This record gives sequence, C-alpha cells and structure tokens, in this order.
Amino acid sequence: MRLWHEHLIDKLPRPQLLGQHRECCALRGNGWGKPHATVNYVFDYHPMLLVRYHRLIMDEMKSRGYNVDPLWEQPLYRGKQCEPWGAELGEELAGAGAYVEHDDEYMKECLDNLASKGILIEIEVT
Repeated sequence: MRLWHEHLIDKLPRPQLLGQHRECCALRGNGWGKPHATVNYVFDYHPMLLVRYHRLIMDEMKSRGYNVDPLWEQPLYRGKQCEPWGAELGEELAGAGAYVEHDDEYMKECLDNLASKGILIEIEVT
C-alpha cells in the first residue's frame, strides 16, 4: 500500500480511501518502523506528520458520512495493541507539514497506479 498524494484524497473512490485509513492505522500502530518498500519514507519523519496525514483521511471519510473511531483522532493513539506515543510528541502536530516525497512526480506515480486499476482521475500535473 502507498500513501496517496494529499491532493488526491478528496477524489479517491471509497475502497482506496478506506484502505488508506487502514494503512494509516497500521503505520501508526505496530507497523511503525517496520520496513515496507512503498512507505519507508514515513519513518524518516516525525510520527506526527503521519498523524496529520491520517487526519486528512479521516476528515474526508467524515465528510462522506463514514464512521471514524474517535480514538484515532487523538494524536498519541496508536491502536488497542500498541502503547500511545509520549505526550511530548503531540506538541509537534501543529507544525507538521506535508511529505516532501509527495511532489509532482509522486502525483504522476499515484495517478498511473490508480489508472492501472481502472480509476481515472483528472488532475493537472506540472
């Protein structure tokens, strides 16, 4: 699984959006730091960047009327099988930006990946 480019989140079909939520939950939980070729870059950043990204996913889910467990909205929460992050990490959330890797080239990769699944999304890529 990959983390879709942020500008695609509101255009993702239901299966990809819900899959992205599951991926974020796994990465925030016991999957944190476990190698996976397409998402290894997230481990180079502060964990709150993943939380910020996950919030974008959850906000889109809620805007579509999907249920989101409110526990995941707590920045330090990592799932039922994982200890929460320490309180000092939560202070970093406000300043978290976007992943540098999510550039125009990555957008094209994401669009190509979706197109290979028969999902055509029109977004101008420079």
